[in-house]
Amino acid sequence: MENKKVLLVEDDLDLQSLINDFLTDYNYECNVFSHPMDALSEFTVNYAKYSIVILDLGLPGMDGFDLFKKLKEIRDIPIIISTARDDIGNKIYGFELGADDYLSKPYEPRELVLRIESTLKRYTGVSTLKINNITIDKKEKRVLLNAEEIEFTKIESEIFFLFINNINKVISRESIINQTTLKEDTKNRTIDMHISNIRFKIDDDSKEPKFIKSIWGIGYKFINDN
Repeated sequence: MENKKVLLVEDDLDLQSLINDFLTDYNYECNVFSHPMDALSEFTVNYAKYSIVILDLGLPGMDGFDLFKKLKEIRDIPIIISTARDDIGNKIYGFELGADDYLSKPYEPRELVLRIESTLKRYTGVSTLKINNITIDKKEKRVLLNAEEIEFTKIESEIFFLFINNINKVISRESIINQTTLKEDTKNRTIDMHISNIRFKIDDDSKEPKFIKSIWGIGYKFINDN
């Protein structure tokens, strides 16, 4: 098995060392950080070389959720949250942000390895998806309608690929805000406007939707009946 590069952000030095040693035994290469700003600086420059992030939430100077959002803005990389926060509220929020897994401390390091392997298998699968007359390259973030590439704005692309990563699942407006670079005070009508623009570009009709269905009072669902 080839080495997989892991960005580990953990301020507990004993646990940081334990995880690093254990992952090394399983042929993973770790780059470890105790401070979130150091990890962010490294990832900003070298984001392409990493396969996955293991992220603690209780960090000095910046909450782990805030670091999570900044990392995702740079690159849509798989992230496993590793934390002592085991309450359901934090877990739900972590998954709403787009966490691939959530491990509550304490746990056996072997379990972390299994979670990493499972997550990477999902990310290294087929990257091209075809839904009716839309072709989607998830890796390159390209979308084609009838073989013609669609030009999305940055936020439209973020919302579209959020839908694609959650096909046939209801996505609330709150989740759209949490998992994109929209601001927390974004109004519902602003989100609806972005959705309307996406619909126009993929030739969808809100009255008889082929792709994006409105779920009254909640949000939206991207449909794939194939």
